[in-house]
Amino acid sequence: GVGMGMTAPVSITAFPAEDGSFQQKVKVFLRIPSQFQDNPPCPTDESVKIEERQRMTIYSTQFGGYAKEADYVSYAAKLKAALGSDAAYRKDFYLCNGYDPPMKPYGRRNEVWFVKE
Repeated sequence: GVGMGMTAPVSITAFPAEDGSFQQKVKVFLRIPSQFQDNPPCPTDESVKIEERQRMTIYSTQFGGYAKEADYVSYAAKLKAALGSDAAYRKDFYLCNGYDPPMKPYGRRNEVWFVKE
C-alpha cells in the first residue's frame, strides 16, 4: 500500500543464449528508494521479491535512444569484443539498464553491464 514512485535504473538481468539473444528467462530489478532501504515494505504480490545486491565491479558501455532487446544484444557483443579474452567477467548473464521514463524523447541513457569476476 506504499507508493514509492519510479526509480532508476531499471535493471534487467539477461541470460544470453548461444546466439547472443535473450533466453526466455529474465529478471527485472527496481531500486528501492533510500528512505525505504532499512525497512522496505513487504510486497503483496508473491512474484515480487526483495533481494539485496552484493557489491560488484562492472565493465560497462552506454548508448542512447529507446532501447530494445536487439540494442542490448548488439551493445553486449560490442562490449565483449572491446574487452577481448583477457577480461574475467560472468558469461552466464549480463545486466541491461535503462535510466529514463518512457516520455523522455531525447538524451536517453542505457547501459550494458558485465559483472567482473
